[in-house]
Amino acid sequence: MKPALSQITPLLYEFEWKSAISDTLLQRQLSFRSKLQQAFSKEILELRMGFKTLAFVLGRPIAAKELSQWLASLTLEETLLTLPEKIWQIPVCYSDETGRDLATLSKAKNISKEELIFHHTQPLYRLHFYGFLPGFMYLSGLSEMLHSPRKSVPDRAVPAGSVAIGADQTGIYPSVSPGGWHLIGQTPTRLFDPNQTIPVFAEPGERIEFIPISVLEYDLLKRHPNPPNFR
Repeated sequence: MKPALSQITPLLYEFEWKSAISDTLLQRQLSFRSKLQQAFSKEILELRMGFKTLAFVLGRPIAAKELSQWLASLTLEETLLTLPEKIWQIPVCYSDETGRDLATLSKAKNISKEELIFHHTQPLYRLHFYGFLPGFMYLSGLSEMLHSPRKSVPDRAVPAGSVAIGADQTGIYPSVSPGGWHLIGQTPTRLFDPNQTIPVFAEPGERIEFIPISVLEYDLLKRHPNPPNFR
């Protein structure tokens, strides 16, 4: 399935797929991104992934006709990239101290805090792209029973490392930020390091697993942080 092409500005184009969010769609996006980079490596300044989109900023204008002809010539289905098998394990302290909305959300769902934690830690989440904040992961895979409307009044300051649920998504705030998601825990793992050549540790297509830890373990890892583990 090929995406639809839209020109936003003379230097900004966007491809959009009309399919449900899935691993297969992500495969198509990553395969398409690779081919786009190969064909227009000298012209592209920046690529921006979305759940169903791929936008790119150009250093010089390219005619829409040229892009349309290139799109028509592609044979993507024969060369879909395989999604990586790496699973990053993110330790999370689920508690009233580290997740100020844990009790409220579990009550709203009519389940115990332990049940909420169980259902949040069972899935392997798929990383689709980064956005909103440097190092903020957009993940798919949240259990439907945990889907929750965003807060009507956002928090002015969400602590860095907060693990949260908003609508049909879960995510981790990499830095202090306003936010309207429900905070259920916190990780000591550093998600974004601007001093590194590649400031994030996980790549789109890889998976994320949340590992529950105690308050004591959380405090220890905060004082003596470890690099993220994977399996």
